[in-house]
Amino acid sequence: MSVGTNGTRITRDDLEAAFSRVLGDGEASARSAAPAIALVAGVAAVGAVALAYMLGRRRGRRRSTILELRRL
Repeated sequence: MSVGTNGTRITRDDLEAAFSRVLGDGEASARSAAPAIALVAGVAAVGAVALAYMLGRRRGRRRSTILELRRL
């Protein structure tokens, strides 16, 4: 893809300005979305731990031996 420069040279300042415009918009949107992402990640982590706990309890109940003692 060619870009017309109207016969002028592209300088380092031109490139830095263009990159800062592109990256600045992305960085601003990433910073605004960070609290929501952290909340979702925290809820997912708590949910995964709770699920592992519940499945572990169920497996422990199934594999445990029931012992009945009777007095004679």
